[in-house]
Amino acid sequence: MATSVAVILALTACGDGGGGDTSGTGGGSSGVGAGTPTSSGVGAGTPTSSGNVDPTTTSNGTVDPTTTSSGTVDPTTTSSGTVDPTTSAASGGGNCSPAVDIAAPNGNPFADAHLFVDPGYVKKVDSSIAQVTDTALKAKMEKVKQIQTAFWLDRIEAIKELPAYLDAALKLQNELCEPVTALIVVYDLPNRDCFAEASNGELHLDQNGTQRYREEYIAPIKQILAAHSGQRIAAVIEPDSLPNIATNLGGKRCTEETAQSYRDNVAHTLKELNMPHVYQYIDAAHSGWLGWPDNQKKGAQIFAEVIKAAGSPASVRGFATNVANYTQLSYSSESYDQQDNPCFGEFDYVDAMASALSAEGLGDKHFIIDTSRNGVGNIRADWGYWCNNKGAGMGERPKASPGGATNLDAFVWVKPPGDSDGVGQEGQPRYDLFCGKENADTRAPQAGQWFHDYFVECVKNAKPAL
Repeated sequence: MATSVAVILALTACGDGGGGDTSGTGGGSSGVGAGTPTSSGVGAGTPTSSGNVDPTTTSNGTVDPTTTSSGTVDPTTTSSGTVDPTTSAASGGGNCSPAVDIAAPNGNPFADAHLFVDPGYVKKVDSSIAQVTDTALKAKMEKVKQIQTAFWLDRIEAIKELPAYLDAALKLQNELCEPVTALIVVYDLPNRDCFAEASNGELHLDQNGTQRYREEYIAPIKQILAAHSGQRIAAVIEPDSLPNIATNLGGKRCTEETAQSYRDNVAHTLKELNMPHVYQYIDAAHSGWLGWPDNQKKGAQIFAEVIKAAGSPASVRGFATNVANYTQLSYSSESYDQQDNPCFGEFDYVDAMASALSAEGLGDKHFIIDTSRNGVGNIRADWGYWCNNKGAGMGERPKASPGGATNLDAFVWVKPPGDSDGVGQEGQPRYDLFCGKENADTRAPQAGQWFHDYFVECVKNAKPAL
């Protein structure tokens, strides 16, 4: 198991920047069923989004091949259903002597840990392996089964699968007698993804959305996480929510009422999920959305205000960037117009956002970057093209303390490669215009559903190669 050293680089801005378009027109994110994520983000500030979950299945974790023993866990042998936090063995146990110490080195939940491989995602990959005959390609796909992806809680119904997922991670921890980190995504705000079509959610403010979000969604998640206090849990909080307030207010469904709901409900979530074993990372868009200095400042101010409104919970570890997007870690040029954006990649953006956050009193926060599909550059004509971009490839594998940017906790795969960003055929329900752009694969099914052909391309184009 690799040891990790915290990497803290000097805070640097991307540059003085230029004007660029900072109005924030929005990109789009996408999701599935009751809602599921995908990505986005455009010039003047555009949304990105995230992974996706097929409403009939659940996607998620996998394991860092360099630091974890994947041993997939048979989903039929794990427990499920609601868990009584006062009696559940999920809070610890096992035959390890001494008991597993889940304290995170320097507060980084990914350091010195095995990253849990989700059985649900493994089954999806297996479905693709069964469809190919090329032995070399099959071998690469087998490797993907060892790479962590996130478990998306994109609708209330998905919560039913959470206890089994966490129980399976705990089972592996008790077999290895070493820490195992699970990665989840909290993603079901009322009026979710107000600037997109494919990822709108199941809850609506005009239909008692806030009460349902707090009582039917966050409350049971809190109970389940509390019942699993003997393991590390990293949580990405509400992709595409707060960044939309920074740049897209007034566009589409991004009303003042929605913006206030995002603020209030994200603060509620941060407060409710504040537990010593839970590490919360608020979604902070990506370089093609909040990369411009004005957008950075707006975003940092909003993040600071929401964290303060939540009571500055200790479990808010930091921020997640590039969720379900394609922005590379660094490069000097791209096929599209950079639009005077001084941040040419996620390393630049993390450095710049760290500086902006420090100015708001949040200099102690850390970052994770979604590298699940950012291995290939020059595959889109605009910053904001986020939907099933053709030519995409898997990027750097999940890894703790990789260096390269300020306070970077890890590379992670939040978006499960192979889950569609959104349906590509005009006229279908939840169709988003970005899913019909020239760079989008228009064969795509509904957001969150498994897209075999796209998964194959992401495997073939992976950089580093699988």
